[in-house]
Amino acid sequence: MDYLSRIAAAADLLRQSNRTYALTGAGVSTESGIPDYRSPGTGLWEKLDPMTTASARALLSDPAAFYRHNLERWTAYTHVEPNAAHRAIAGLEEMGLLQGVVTQNIDGLHLKAGSRRVWEVHGHLRTCHCMSCKQSYPFTRLTEQYHRGINPPRCTACQGVLRPDIVLFQDPMGQDYAAAEKALSGCQLLLAAGTSLQVYPVAAMPVLARRLVIINRDPTPWDDRAALVIHDRVGKVFTDIMNRLQMVD
Repeated sequence: MDYLSRIAAAADLLRQSNRTYALTGAGVSTESGIPDYRSPGTGLWEKLDPMTTASARALLSDPAAFYRHNLERWTAYTHVEPNAAHRAIAGLEEMGLLQGVVTQNIDGLHLKAGSRRVWEVHGHLRTCHCMSCKQSYPFTRLTEQYHRGINPPRCTACQGVLRPDIVLFQDPMGQDYAAAEKALSGCQLLLAAGTSLQVYPVAAMPVLARRLVIINRDPTPWDDRAALVIHDRVGKVFTDIMNRLQMVD
């Protein structure tokens, strides 16, 4: 099946499904300038060991080093803009063809693009909280302190160390993950886009869907179980799917 036939098949599957969700990973945001984690030669985890730099243990053992390794990268994420993939996914929801988005990304770009029903299963960069008293703050409280030379950033109420509201390596999954699993229990079609489907427990989510479409530049462990696989740039694929759906038969 050639590329255009795959686009047409994806559009047909969307039209036929009454309960469709998207599951997105880092590959959805690369076209916004955010690097992914696992691409050979360029993936972030080829340059840094996440267990020593981005884990719960790293934060607890040396919070100052944790912020030196991570905060500038996270701050950059807060200034990027959605790309064609984010906009198309929001458009599918607007058309009534998509019931929601489960995302592994912490960049908030789905919400910025206009998606209304989003489960951020790895958290987000809008807020942070004190690890001692649990007081919540805007994420900017953390970054402002860091840029004033306060490292690690501290809670103004009790001087405990602040941490972002994201799921680190070694952290348990949060409420959004449980809510996403519940939503996907009735999923007829899952669009897995820009995800390697290698990071568990999220990588097991396709088992909840009746049918699976994979849109990813590189092969995934789920390719042989998918109804349709399209290996190409995610933004291009979603744009072409939207154009196909909008064609007058």
